Amino acid sequence: MRKNLLYALLLMTIAASAQSYETQFTRSLHDVMDDVQSRFGIRLKYDMDTTGLKVAYADFRIRPYSVEETLTNLLSPFDFKPVFQQGNLWKVKRYEYPRRQPADGKKLISWLSSLYNNKEQWEARRDTLRIEVRKRLGIDALLSQCMLEKNEFGPVRKHDGYTVQNFRLSTVNGHTLCGSIYSPVALSWKKGKLDRDGVRKRGKYPLIVCPNGHFNGGRYNADLQKRYATLARMGAVCVSYDLWGWGESEDEVGAEAHHTSEAHVMQAYNGLRILNLLSMQKDIDPQRIGVNGGSGGGTQSVLLSVLDDRFTASCPVVSMSSWFDGGCPCESGMPIQLSGGGTCNAELAALFAPKPMMVVSDGGDWTSTTPELEFPYLQRNYGFYGKQDQVRNVHLPNERHDFGPNKRQAVYDFFIDVFGLDRSKLNEDKVTIENESTLRFSPKK
Repeated sequence: MRKNLLYALLLMTIAASAQSYETQFTRSLHDVMDDVQSRFGIRLKYDMDTTGLKVAYADFRIRPYSVEETLTNLLSPFDFKPVFQQGNLWKVKRYEYPRRQPADGKKLISWLSSLYNNKEQWEARRDTLRIEVRKRLGIDALLSQCMLEKNEFGPVRKHDGYTVQNFRLSTVNGHTLCGSIYSPVALSWKKGKLDRDGVRKRGKYPLIVCPNGHFNGGRYNADLQKRYATLARMGAVCVSYDLWGWGESEDEVGAEAHHTSEAHVMQAYNGLRILNLLSMQKDIDPQRIGVNGGSGGGTQSVLLSVLDDRFTASCPVVSMSSWFDGGCPCESGMPIQLSGGGTCNAELAALFAPKPMMVVSDGGDWTSTTPELEFPYLQRNYGFYGKQDQVRNVHLPNERHDFGPNKRQAVYDFFIDVFGLDRSKLNEDKVTIENESTLRFSPKK
């Protein structure tokens, strides 16, 4: 009797562990993925630990004719996704709401293009997006609290053909915004007033608001300083300011504050805070107000151009894409891409039509598809105004994600063209790279 009982228990154990209908043909995810690697001759790289994970109907999810469908079927129960890298390498990643694949961007651009076929249809869509982006971002309540009267400016530092002046502005909820103004000459910054007839006279200098991306060192980065100073040497006033939770902002709110939805709102608010102050100055030409940033700063450049119509030239660098909305909450923390039933940074950039815009892209990031996907889409929308020549693309297929010399040169060429800057002053060797302590705010003595 005892022997029969042990035998029955053994059969039950075998049945429980076997692949069968009763066990839903379950296997260890790790084991079945090892089999997939051998079967298809691929390599898998993971950004998570799969230990202990099991997948039902494992072998039935395999499609012998498609490695992509096989990986998708096996990973979908865990909300993981396969991403092709190069050669035979695939990466297994968690789902990322701001990131898709080029094929997704192509489908989205096709769908967006089907929504409008003429200027009237496009402008109706444009107006809807502008309203909904503001609402989803939740910025208007903050803008109503803007404190223009509380502005502090540090001493002016004179360099070869330009000056630098640090500032600290009061914003909302007890916070401040710090940055530096690069100018052709020393200028006096006040609250800003309208002329008697309520109209701003045309000042001498264009203004370029420069939101920062996630480059090493933030606004203290040497490559970025070269850009600000060179544009100033050629005749523009450039404003660089901290990301939320970086630089002097980190001293106030801490580094972790950058990885929050609050950063998305506050960075947009801060860009508009600077625009509201400096665009009213008597030396600034209100008809020449640009926005230019790279990476996350490019994403902010697009957003700022959506939020405020005073910008007259836009230049997002290594950022604008139909299949990537920005991998940081400071770019996608609020659901603005859900506006209008679904949008993307390429469509939001198109809202700038027909004013001058240049998109700088490269072959090593999510802007790799710009020449054949996003740029033709922008040209189509500019074409509704007969202004295809007002949007341009500089693509650097052999470069990667940075703000290197070729990207900066493209920026210089663009603003020389649209703002009439002095090309003879284009010389980065004349720029003095300042250290972080010098670029931090300290009151005048």
